[in-house]
Amino acid sequence: MADPSSYRPKPGQIPDSPGVYKFRDEHHRVIYVGKAKSLRPRLSSYFQDLAGLHPRTRTMVTTAASVEWTVVSTEVEALQLEYSWIKEFDPRFNVKYRDDKSYPYLAVTLNEEFPRVQVMRGAKRKGVRYFGPYGHAWAIRETVDLMLRVFPVRTCSAGVFKNAERTGRPCLLGYIGKCSAPCVGRVTPEEHRELAEEFCDFMAGRTGAYIRRLERQMTVAAEDMEYEKAGRLRDDIGALRRAMEKNAVVLADATDADLIAVAEDELEAAVQIFHVRGGRVRGQRGWVTDKVEEVGTAGLVEHALQQLYGDETGDSVPKEVLVPALPGDDVETAAVTQWLSDRRGSHVSLRIPQRGDKKDLMATVERNAQQALVLHKTRRASDLTTRSRALEEIARALDLDSVPLRIECFDISHLQGDDVVASMVVFEDGLARKSEYRRFQIKGKVGDTQVWHGEGQDDVRSMHEVIARRFRRYLLEKERTGEWTEQDLVGETTASGEVVAAPEDDGRPKRFAYPPQLVVVDGGQPQVAAAKRALDELGIDDVAVCGLAKRLEEVWLPDDDDPVVLPRSSEGLYLLQRVRDEAHRFAITYQRAKRAKRIRTSPLDDVPGLGETRKQALIKHFGSVKRLRQATIEQICEVPGLGRKTAEAVAVALAQAAPAAPAVNTATGEIMDDDGGSTHD
Repeated sequence: MADPSSYRPKPGQIPDSPGVYKFRDEHHRVIYVGKAKSLRPRLSSYFQDLAGLHPRTRTMVTTAASVEWTVVSTEVEALQLEYSWIKEFDPRFNVKYRDDKSYPYLAVTLNEEFPRVQVMRGAKRKGVRYFGPYGHAWAIRETVDLMLRVFPVRTCSAGVFKNAERTGRPCLLGYIGKCSAPCVGRVTPEEHRELAEEFCDFMAGRTGAYIRRLERQMTVAAEDMEYEKAGRLRDDIGALRRAMEKNAVVLADATDADLIAVAEDELEAAVQIFHVRGGRVRGQRGWVTDKVEEVGTAGLVEHALQQLYGDETGDSVPKEVLVPALPGDDVETAAVTQWLSDRRGSHVSLRIPQRGDKKDLMATVERNAQQALVLHKTRRASDLTTRSRALEEIARALDLDSVPLRIECFDISHLQGDDVVASMVVFEDGLARKSEYRRFQIKGKVGDTQVWHGEGQDDVRSMHEVIARRFRRYLLEKERTGEWTEQDLVGETTASGEVVAAPEDDGRPKRFAYPPQLVVVDGGQPQVAAAKRALDELGIDDVAVCGLAKRLEEVWLPDDDDPVVLPRSSEGLYLLQRVRDEAHRFAITYQRAKRAKRIRTSPLDDVPGLGETRKQALIKHFGSVKRLRQATIEQICEVPGLGRKTAEAVAVALAQAAPAAPAVNTATGEIMDDDGGSTHD
């Protein structure tokens, strides 16, 4: 691991002007390319204290061995040079979009003497006109088949074309009227090229004028009693209309635009693009990428624009590009807009849709992006081989005796110390077992023992409590079902002083009967130490513990000063992240539900003249209704916007409202501790 100070530029060496920079490793390979409107502050930001850097940035600067830069005149030049270098060097720390499939295009080879209509994939060629991309090749062939009767352009390969020239006989399409047969001289090269250009104009959206022209010709032919010609034109018009109907109108003003949407989490991002031409969705494509560098939505949009239009010119760049976020501040957005305009050759509008049909269509693109990201993650999670490899990687990294077939993950959620709750999610064989999910309301006590002192509750102490409560239940179930049957223990007193009741014969396992092989906590070294301490206090030594810090993505083990760093491509890390994220989702869902319920049943609702804004101000000022109840009238008056009369009404209402009684199990008389109902998402 290199020390960034060893290659840090000397003071005054970095120019204060726009430019592009490259970080190289010890083998002189380019590992990162970036641009800046001012090189000096941007590059200096990489050489601050390592502890203050984002973990991905820290990994990059410690992998690098040198940095170099190139000064340019404008930000537009910087954008162009950055794209060229990323394409040339393929740096490992830059965002790289992986196309989720190879999309087919409808292509017209205008660079040939006799242009050919065909399906093409892969890199675009110079002199070829492309339409799409399409979702499936068969969709292109259906469209082409309908249009060949009107635009009989050549579709055969070079070998078939040369063979027809040699024999003087056209192929089948030439005989049935779906090819103008330039191979045998039925049309001249100029006439065939005109057909190909009309085909391109129609595919580009200029449909109305052409259909109106055919309708006029049909009317004239009918008036001249050329009924066969009129019938053929009628059929041609019908074929073109059917081809147009395959793409529904989504924008009424015949807009040419690309709509880009991004769905992301902390690890990956999915990008979806809808290509709208002539007001119709002509194609759709999508990418998925690992977020290797520290990048937000604006950065992802900029990278998507570079990849989409870096090799495009002319009409391939639409007049309008709609995005979910602009790529940076006004200066950066202006630079990207200018770059797009230069590639098109005329002005391009880059903006966020605010209302109307375009905003509605953007919502559809965003839903597609979300679904693409979910599908990508589901494919990885549902593969048995991948799950097995992930569990094996976790076992090796944590030095476990066997693969952790059951993993339980715990997370704490609260709002400024109030409504503290915890979640427990269970993954068995790498898949979520939602029926085993549990949720906890943190109280600050475990049995008769006070876990901490003072009013404050933090994640570390809460983690200790929830782990202790979960495994105390496990020990109770183990004692019930150990060497005796449950019927043998009815009426006996356990070591914890509880009288064993008759078991319910429901055929279902008890809630905490199964121990995990691995406990994962959301957090770093302090949370891991708290969980391990809770297990030690209960005498449990056959359950492994680790923590996954949410931002650092490092795995912490008890009593280790340094974390275990799994490769970003590791399936084991991916599984741990999924488990951790699911625990966080489950915890925050429960916490929000409790908070909403508390606010809805607040005694402040009964105070006349106290609106929602002042209620929120009171809660924010005192932190909770409990502390507000303990406040004096003078202290309540200190809240901005509350007079003494209102403060007195608040005090009276709180004094009259008794605290809610705890829920009681009517069957056993026990106070319910919310330790894990069957509720799950």
